Amino acid sequence: MATLIAPSLLSADFKHLEEEINIAVASGADYLHFDVMDGKFVNNISFGLPVLKCVARCHPLINDVHLMIDNPKKYVARFVDSGADIVTFHLEACKNKIEVFDTIDLIHSKGAKAGLSIKPGTPIKEVYPFLGSLEMVLIMSVEPGFGGQKFDESALDKIYYLRKYLENNDYKNVLIEVDGGINDITGPKCVKDGVDILVAGSYLFGHEDFKERLEKLKING
Repeated sequence: MATLIAPSLLSADFKHLEEEINIAVASGADYLHFDVMDGKFVNNISFGLPVLKCVARCHPLINDVHLMIDNPKKYVARFVDSGADIVTFHLEACKNKIEVFDTIDLIHSKGAKAGLSIKPGTPIKEVYPFLGSLEMVLIMSVEPGFGGQKFDESALDKIYYLRKYLENNDYKNVLIEVDGGINDITGPKCVKDGVDILVAGSYLFGHEDFKERLEKLKING
C-alpha cells in the first residue's frame, strides 16, 4: 500500500485556511488532520467543532480528527456529526478498558472509524487489547500539545513491534499512523518500520514547495 499523507491543520495559516486546504488537496494529500486540544489533557488549546464543521465538506480528503482532550467519550459523537470520518482519542484520557471500548463503540455507532493514540511514554503493548475493535493506531512521536517538536526516535520501536503484532495476529484492517516531527528524513524511517499514514505539519505548511515536500514523503515512503 502506498504511504498516505495527512497534512496537519495545526500548522496551517488560519487567515487563509481555505487556500491552505486547497493546496493540500492539489498537492496529493490523502487525509486532513485536525488536532483538537482542550488545555486540560494537553497544555495547549487549538480548535474544535466549529472549525471542523466549517471545512469538513469543502474538500475531498478524509477528515482525520485527533482528540487530545479529557473525557473523549462525551464528545466523539459530536465530532462525527460535524464531519469526522475517523476519530482518534487517547488511551491515557480514559479511566479504564471499559471506557476505551465504550468510546470505540460510540464512534462506530455514529458511522465513523475509530483510532486510539498513545503518548511517547506509554508502552505499545497497552493498545493490543483493543486492536480487534480499531481501524487505526496513532503513535505520537512527540509529546502531544504543540507542533514543531523534534521527532522522538523511540517511536520507531513502537511502530516496528506494532506492525509485527498486527501481522502475527491477522489484524489486516488496522492502519498505523505517526504524528510528530515528520519530515523527509524521519518519515521514511517510520514507513520502513511499518507506518501507513504520515502526519506532517510544519514540514509542509508555510513552504512554497508544499507539493514537492509532500511528494518526497510519498516517494521516500
